[in-house]
Amino acid sequence: MKKQKVIVGLSGGVDSSMTALLLQKDGYEVEGIYMKLHSLIPHYHEKNLEAIDKVADVLNIKYHILDLEQSFKEDVYDYFVQSYIDGITPNPCVKCNRTIKFGALFKEAMRLGGDFLSTGHYAKTDGKFIYKADDLTKDQSYFLAQIDKNVIPKLIFPMSQYTKEYIRAEAMKIEAFREIATKKDSQEICFVEGIYTDILKKHTNIDMPGNTLDINGNVIGHHKGYMHYTIGKRKGFYVHGAHDPHFVLKQNKEDNTIVVGKREDLAINKVKITELNMFVDDKKLICDVKLRFRSQTVKCELTIENNCGYVKLFDPIYGVASGQAAVFYDDNKLLGSGWIVKTYKSE
Repeated sequence: MKKQKVIVGLSGGVDSSMTALLLQKDGYEVEGIYMKLHSLIPHYHEKNLEAIDKVADVLNIKYHILDLEQSFKEDVYDYFVQSYIDGITPNPCVKCNRTIKFGALFKEAMRLGGDFLSTGHYAKTDGKFIYKADDLTKDQSYFLAQIDKNVIPKLIFPMSQYTKEYIRAEAMKIEAFREIATKKDSQEICFVEGIYTDILKKHTNIDMPGNTLDINGNVIGHHKGYMHYTIGKRKGFYVHGAHDPHFVLKQNKEDNTIVVGKREDLAINKVKITELNMFVDDKKLICDVKLRFRSQTVKCELTIENNCGYVKLFDPIYGVASGQAAVFYDDNKLLGSGWIVKTYKSE
């Protein structure tokens, strides 16, 4: 009987390397693909490919190089820069997973005759839905919430049941994997080595001193330029005579002002979302929602009308930014997502 073939997205990191190993141990025929996404960091590809060469040699598998630099620039990098110029906070990893990793990479994996595509993501799937990984501290299901649901039956996530510590420990047992196992985790956004403003400075002037306003529109201080700030930030601007902490509530690109207030002013309990990508057909449901990656889920009511979603939170959340993904769950099951376009507070 012919083995089923799995194409693994290899990055040169420990998770994707161990993914290939585990799949081979499970009896699959394994091939790899390395995606060239950008050349923004010196020697980035050389280091990754050096690691992949060792993995491919040990496992005796072949791998392909897929040049997606132009697509990545248009769909992810340019979107990232333009979002900050527009005064919203982007989520490039969610965008990349839809268009690049589970878009272009998936198509290439199928073209190469793959029965499945596999990556080193910490998430689970039963072929119909995606679920949170067993190791909730490493769960990456949030970032998969915008992928095309038709791709899900062809995905395998071997990392789903393991902890990162276990994966590193297992990799250390293999001589060729040891250097990979001791590499620090890749940064959250692959093309941002330091801070996001370093990227923006290459494309636009972000240092534009402007006025800091209170919630009533009064000038109460000054700031460095609206692109330096995201919702909830509490440093880097000046407020005359302030004794209590102030937080950024809003950035206005039109007049280069920011609005600041007390922590309680950050509270919102309603969200409007667009570009819905739902894995269930319900138009109204009670579920959990996560409004940014590093936050807890909260209970909500989601109503879908005219391709827009209206989220009513059961408890207020602080510091939610337009441009982020609202991701919905039923316990550990991923129900779908949308992009936040408006947040507000109603009594």
